[in-house]
Amino acid sequence: MSREHLVAVIDDDDPFRTALVELLGSFQYVVRDFASAEDFLAADVTSACACIITDIHLPGMSGLDLMQQLTAGGSTVPVVMITARADSRLEAKAAAGGAVCLLRKPFDSNALIDCLEAL
Repeated sequence: MSREHLVAVIDDDDPFRTALVELLGSFQYVVRDFASAEDFLAADVTSACACIITDIHLPGMSGLDLMQQLTAGGSTVPVVMITARADSRLEAKAAAGGAVCLLRKPFDSNALIDCLEAL
């Protein structure tokens, strides 16, 4: 994936989201962050995104619901899902929804970068 394109980070955990933005910035990715799926949708930046990284469990619309809505709307932007939960069904749900990666918090930063570089 080209690093000149936008990576959207959606997570309601402010410190985690900030750390993720800083990590991606240190790898020269252009990043924009959002505290909720609704904030992301309101910004209307999907078409500018090269990738969306979203927590599965968000207040309001979940990351899975967001991915489903984007897909239903014709979006082909790759989605990376992250979660702190150990529920084994989440991996199947994320894969069925079209997620390119599912990372469990805390994850190694190299796992995320490897996922992005594979796009």
